[in-house]
Amino acid sequence: MNVERATGGGSEGELTGAFFHAPEAMVLTSADGSIRHANVSFRELFDREEGDLAGHRWFDLLEEEDGRAAARFHRESLNGHRPRRLKISITAKTFHLAEAEVRPLPDDDAAIVLVHVLSTEETDLRVIGELRTDNSDSVLWSLDLGTGRLRELFGPTPLGSLLAGNDRELDRILERVHPDDIARVRDAMATSFAGRDYEQRFRVFDRLGDERSLHVRARFVSGDPDRLVGIVDDVTEHVQLVRRLADRRRTEAEHGRLVTELSSKLVSATTVDKVMDLLSEEFLPIFGGHMAVAMYVEDNVLRTSPGTRERGNVGLIDGRRADDTNYPMGAVIQDRQPRFFESRAEVISRFPTAVDLMRHNDSKSQAWATVPIFGDSKVALGVWQMVWDRPHHASRDERALMLTFAGLAGQALQRIKAQQAELELADAVQRRMLPREVASFPDLDIATKYLPSRADWRICGDFYDVIELPGGKVGLLVGDVQGHGVEAAAAMGQIRVAFRAYASNQSDPGVVLGETNRLLTDTGEIVFATCGYLVLDREKGIMQAAWAGQPPVVLADLDGFETWEPETGPPLGVLPDTEYTVTTRVLDPSTTLLICSDGLVESSEVRMEDGLAKVGAALSEHCEDPDGASHVLAEMAPAGRGDDIAILIARMRRPAA
Repeated sequence: MNVERATGGGSEGELTGAFFHAPEAMVLTSADGSIRHANVSFRELFDREEGDLAGHRWFDLLEEEDGRAAARFHRESLNGHRPRRLKISITAKTFHLAEAEVRPLPDDDAAIVLVHVLSTEETDLRVIGELRTDNSDSVLWSLDLGTGRLRELFGPTPLGSLLAGNDRELDRILERVHPDDIARVRDAMATSFAGRDYEQRFRVFDRLGDERSLHVRARFVSGDPDRLVGIVDDVTEHVQLVRRLADRRRTEAEHGRLVTELSSKLVSATTVDKVMDLLSEEFLPIFGGHMAVAMYVEDNVLRTSPGTRERGNVGLIDGRRADDTNYPMGAVIQDRQPRFFESRAEVISRFPTAVDLMRHNDSKSQAWATVPIFGDSKVALGVWQMVWDRPHHASRDERALMLTFAGLAGQALQRIKAQQAELELADAVQRRMLPREVASFPDLDIATKYLPSRADWRICGDFYDVIELPGGKVGLLVGDVQGHGVEAAAAMGQIRVAFRAYASNQSDPGVVLGETNRLLTDTGEIVFATCGYLVLDREKGIMQAAWAGQPPVVLADLDGFETWEPETGPPLGVLPDTEYTVTTRVLDPSTTLLICSDGLVESSEVRMEDGLAKVGAALSEHCEDPDGASHVLAEMAPAGRGDDIAILIARMRRPAA
């Protein structure tokens, strides 16, 4: 075969000259790569004479690693693969970076090998590209928009092999895109085929099945064919880091919310057991503990709430002396110093006698943090222990947070003890103000009951009284003084005494209410009281009622109930010289009447109409037994126990046959 055939025909002299004097290094080879003819540029590039090259394979002129790659490249090009370029290094006179391209000849078993020596700028760009992709999570790529085939610009990279392997078709690669992202990726790709640049972040599944997050950018390059040239960055670690940070922020925010919520609960707790239950149950999520125990000191003995007594070995600790320093809790209470143990061995080495407690404990407990619960005094009020089911080192933040919560618990315990003392005093005052026994009558059954509030240790001013009047009459009284605590209880006692004094000299209930109201307004003290006063003629059954803001009277028999609303005036102590109207009605001997304070039938959650309906139904069912009815209504307490309750029930007895 001659050179002009190798170069495609035409004038023999012109083609031969063009081949031998072309600026690009070229060589005519056999199918196996053996050199037949080399042009001047090729000989100068490799610093060889014509005779030195004949019979040698062109890729044997390269360094060993490049030679093997060039041999494979030569075979693949002759086997019909699309022509592409191979990066090679040439070390002859000087070092050069070059790209080789193999073009098979159609009419003979031969090929033209072109060697393009890269310029300084091309070399720099290639070095930068290799540095960008070498041992990194990046791919430099080019997409032929005419054929939809991809290629890596500077050869295979680890990330490219992991994502695509030997796949070059765009559709095959898009099959690996996450189903939730594929529509967005295809829409953006469609705009790039129309001549737009491309940038997307999306998820793909690599050839191992792992999910990865990619950031793909490309520029549209017009030409023949049009191309997208860009870079793929694996941002999986960055995305995971962002997610971890977001999860951490959410966790911290949730912990912050929980800390605020639980701190508020500690501050507002109203019983010692409630404080112990909060520390034993609701603080576990903050510290990731397996179990928590809180105990308070009572008469130098450790006590806990009934709800936690059966947990772990708490039952063995409950009742122990608080000054027993052979155990961690006793030691912490005595010296008020917190103790943190990261393992069982550490506890046993310091407190050998604690082995007995651990034998009865489950094997999950592996680490302990024990802190004192203290208030303003130097004496610890209790102890709080957090338990983990694995070896655990309590961090500085955890220790500080536990001590803060223990301090809040100590303040709550001090406040509760002060409230208990006030409660006992107010309860004693109030019960001394209420009648120890009400008057009894042979023709009238009367039942009374007083229920103190269960909310916030409140003692209020509800009261009742039964006053024997001349002429076979009886006065039935229920009232409610505004306010709470000792002051309200004392005011209630004064009002009841004044009321009884006026009633003993006056049978008109309206006048009695008016005189009591005038007394309250004349004293100048800001005391208000709602009141209902009913005078019953035991012989005739006539009822005369004067009302000052109290709930209606409930009248019930075996057939049902009704409410009677006497005409009412303002509460006592509000307006001086108020005249209270008297409303009259007859009480049937088969009917039972109920006068009560609003705490029985009304609250912020229960409307008075609903409370009266429940009370009336219960009274109808037990109307023949006033004492039993009072117990039933006390148990029901339809409006709850947020306020104190006064109950007065009366029923006329039928005359004997």
